[in-house]
Amino acid sequence: MKQLLILLFFISLYCIPVSAQEQQDTDSISNNEKYGLRVGIDIAKPLRTLLEDGYSGFEIMGDFRVSDKFYAAAELGNEKKERFESNLNSIASGSYIKIGADYNAYNNWLGMENSIFGGLRYGLSTFKQELLAYGIYTTNQTFPPGFRVEPQEFTGLTAHWAELIVGVKVEVINNLYLSLNLQLKQMISEDKPENFDNLYIPGFNRTYDFSKFGAGYGYSISYLIPIFKK
Repeated sequence: MKQLLILLFFISLYCIPVSAQEQQDTDSISNNEKYGLRVGIDIAKPLRTLLEDGYSGFEIMGDFRVSDKFYAAAELGNEKKERFESNLNSIASGSYIKIGADYNAYNNWLGMENSIFGGLRYGLSTFKQELLAYGIYTTNQTFPPGFRVEPQEFTGLTAHWAELIVGVKVEVINNLYLSLNLQLKQMISEDKPENFDNLYIPGFNRTYDFSKFGAGYGYSISYLIPIFKK
């Protein structure tokens, strides 16, 4: 019994430093989280440009980690949408910026940098509308509906909206991320052309009659530039 107690004593002397070292290593790893600027592009828009007739666009984005869970975020882009239909031909084109913040609700395992996030944005778009041709509706059988080709351009238009965004970011290799997000938008104010309407607003996307809401999505690839570790 005495020999067993002596053996346990020496084992405990060995285990205490090892446990302390392991705890120190764990604390070192847990505090070794990366803070920096993450920049990328929305690859959904180039894909739409290739696959969708009458559309072209691009978007660059970035975020900066300001605390354990919060990120300052922004997106900057340009879009052009052509609409050629039986009763209307028009083109909307312009640039936009969205500024806001994201919150990461995902508790990462040690050494992971993924996120399930939600965020808010303020969006501002400056754009122009081109009305190329339009049909005239009439119920008079004597004079059938006509199609007028009278190009008009409305410049200097602006739109403001609020946006709720939710999504996921996954680190596929060191500092390289893939992200998918969904966006719900509510129009705050917009400039409308005289005797016309904004059918598409860059950054806000398609508009709907009798509704201030819109929707969107994004699929991005980004790279984190580590500035410091915390």
